Amino acid sequence: MAVLPSRVLFGAAYYHEYQPHDRLKTDLDLMAEAGFTVIRVGESVWSTWEPENGKFDLDWLQPVLDGAQERGIAVILGTPTYAVPPWLARQYPEIAGENATGQRVGWGARQEVDFTHPAFRHHAERVVRKIVARYAGHPAVIGFQVDNEPGVHLLHNHGVFQRFLDHLRTTYGDVETLNREWGLVYWSHRLTTWADLWTPDGNAQPQYDLAWRDFQARQTTAFIAWQAGIVREHARAEQFVTTCLHYPRPALEDHEVNRELDVTAGNPYYEMQDALALPDPAPEREQGWQAVGVWALFQAADRMFSSRQEPFLVTETNAGNIGPAWDNRPAYDGQWRQAAWAMVARGARMIEYWHWHTLHFGAETYWGGVLPHSGRPGRVYAEVARLGTELGIAGTTVVGIEPDADLTMVYSNQSKWHLQKYPPLSTSDGEPDPGAYDRIFDSFYRGAFEARRQVRITHVRQLLETTSVEEAVRQHPVLVVPGLHIAGDATLDWLAAYAAAGGHLVLGPRTGYADHEARARPEPAPGRLVEAAGVRYEEYSNLARDLPVRTAPGAPFELPAQATATRWLEGLTVLDAEVLVGYDHPHFGRWAAVTTRRHGQGRVTCVGTVPGRDLARTLAEWLAPAPRGGWTDLPPSVTATTGTSAEGDRVHVVHNWSWEQVQVTAPVELTDLLGGGSSPAGTRVHLGSWDVRVFTGPATGR
Repeated sequence: MAVLPSRVLFGAAYYHEYQPHDRLKTDLDLMAEAGFTVIRVGESVWSTWEPENGKFDLDWLQPVLDGAQERGIAVILGTPTYAVPPWLARQYPEIAGENATGQRVGWGARQEVDFTHPAFRHHAERVVRKIVARYAGHPAVIGFQVDNEPGVHLLHNHGVFQRFLDHLRTTYGDVETLNREWGLVYWSHRLTTWADLWTPDGNAQPQYDLAWRDFQARQTTAFIAWQAGIVREHARAEQFVTTCLHYPRPALEDHEVNRELDVTAGNPYYEMQDALALPDPAPEREQGWQAVGVWALFQAADRMFSSRQEPFLVTETNAGNIGPAWDNRPAYDGQWRQAAWAMVARGARMIEYWHWHTLHFGAETYWGGVLPHSGRPGRVYAEVARLGTELGIAGTTVVGIEPDADLTMVYSNQSKWHLQKYPPLSTSDGEPDPGAYDRIFDSFYRGAFEARRQVRITHVRQLLETTSVEEAVRQHPVLVVPGLHIAGDATLDWLAAYAAAGGHLVLGPRTGYADHEARARPEPAPGRLVEAAGVRYEEYSNLARDLPVRTAPGAPFELPAQATATRWLEGLTVLDAEVLVGYDHPHFGRWAAVTTRRHGQGRVTCVGTVPGRDLARTLAEWLAPAPRGGWTDLPPSVTATTGTSAEGDRVHVVHNWSWEQVQVTAPVELTDLLGGGSSPAGTRVHLGSWDVRVFTGPATGR
């Protein structure tokens, strides 16, 4: 059985083979002095492991592992299958991936191949077996990372498409069933034979698109599971197997991939400097490969926890300035430890930087490492070393934290995929907004964050696999479900049963509108939840500008004067529910913006718009009136994150995301885990600029 170390691992990806000259001893000594306990090696250089077809060079890594072992630094060994050597591409051109039918992915970057192709699989298996067999017995190696950030491309290769056809035959049985389930009578797309199915390049049919996206994610999961199986044949029982995930990848379903692995690992990058300031004056900003805003950094950690509902590893995150040559914004002093402690507070069991030294060549020459191009320790190294010291002092007390949650949010990859191609929202210039799902979801998450409420994220399938709805109510007393556009009958019935059993179910925009095949339901929305919610709607509208909203008489909260509805409006018609919020508009005012209704032992609340920041924050404060961590009256720049470690310790991590020094009031007796003494309940605790304090408290945590 795989065993994770009983400490928070701390280190960086290390590529001795990329150094312009031999400095192995210097590098490892500097790592040890900085408190490093782990490095990741070997995953990017297949052409070094196997410079020619069938000719292997496996010994070059031995000094790195030996040197790490001598200094007490553990090693995660990566398999190199995401970076294909030129000889393989030259000898087997048929393995090239295709972004569209017949349109090959260009060579010269990485992950250019059809990883399902038998020729690729043959060579990938051979090199993986050679590497793992050679080094699985080395005492420094504690685990393996298979591949790297999988799911980059939606592969249109012939073999992939033929397997997709086989998958449809198995799923639907015959073409008449497929015609009926997909509605292929539309625009004359009825199939007479399976050979009639067109390739996905120009497809405009939603049911086809959803099945294609789901199939692509299955291919990624199967590839990682296949490679993990090979590694496990050679690995020691205590060594773990993982892969590092970049969550926006288009062919990835994170919780399904992680069913095949021992621990979740992810690569959360984030914008630094003023992007980490609170209060955040910025309006909604585009979220891409980097998280933008403190709330988005926390959400990235919560997404990683959600993949297995367990603590996770951070395999890559910001070292120096992270980004291309034209985007250089290294962190302010203190921000590296702030970000790291935020992730540890939300469940990270490892903080590993990308990467140790800034590269002197290649596509990522200006992605800053812990060391600059000179190789001399500087400000980044000093900041990182300070964090290494702190993690050493904290020891086992902060390992495997299960973060607290004041409310739970439900994430749906299927709904995200569907709304990427058929979004209900538009951009400012009127074009379709492929980020619509995340904009809906993020508005609720950011509102909770700005209300200083902590969030647990779960996936639909994880919820339905809960032992019972009663157990779900105990674990998730408030369940927020925004944007769940794709939902089968069983899912909606489960949600209604959850509320009847005592849970507070919060339905956001588009939830329940379509069934499991992305077919619009032939009844008023939100479909099978109309009776439980006490509202229905059949009309909806995009909003050209934000609409002011007002608190309805008798509502249990008061909205700020500037509260708004944004982007989208569902014409909620009240059947048997209480109106909490209405629109201040001569036309849209006929409908409710937010309603609530008792249902069985619980409650169903409907939010018929994408809530603006003030509305979202107020709703979160009402949904969870007593934050579990006990921290109240926090200054605008302060967050307090709480959870329980694997050893049962209650941990409080308090951040000040600003230049100004602040003080906060201890809600309980606190002991400073990093050596600052204790603070009785009610005393004032000081935080400097861009500071973080780590405490333990009483077992009750309240």
